[in-house]
Amino acid sequence: MATTDLKLEKQGSLAKPGPIGRLVRLGLGLLCLSYVYGLWQLQDDFITEAGSIRPLVWNGILPSLFLISYVINIGFSRAWKKWPAIISFLFLTGIAAIGYVQSGSVGTELLAKTIHWWELYLYTHLGLAFVLSAIIATPGCEMRAFHHLYSLVTGTSTKEHHCPVGPLQPIDRWEAARFS
Repeated sequence: MATTDLKLEKQGSLAKPGPIGRLVRLGLGLLCLSYVYGLWQLQDDFITEAGSIRPLVWNGILPSLFLISYVINIGFSRAWKKWPAIISFLFLTGIAAIGYVQSGSVGTELLAKTIHWWELYLYTHLGLAFVLSAIIATPGCEMRAFHHLYSLVTGTSTKEHHCPVGPLQPIDRWEAARFS
């Protein structure tokens, strides 16, 4: 079971991803950034003619709630466990409640804009981390790519983190065993 616990390793502890792992990271990064592009295209057109929030805004909500704790904890070296997801859920629920009290509907423009900006941040951060990780071969989790870049530029040692979820850790292990 994946955990949001922050388990930073000494620099050089984890193997760099091979070409397949880097291609997968690049693909995932481009997928995230294409979602960001779609969100950006909405501008202020968040509500359909029927008065509901556009599906594109809703599409990322569940993955976002799942990913936010990893992005914050690993990306910013925080040990806040599931709190980023809990706070995000409570905040979005509060915005939905305000909309319901004001208009009798949960699907308000305020909720759509809030989800939109929250997802825009999350998928931009994640997409750029994936792409950067693919380019500079960040060991372990792509959320450490910005730290790894800082390390490469300044020569300062930074910590590494195993990928906690998704296909990357098994791909990296398979590639390391196969090509070493």
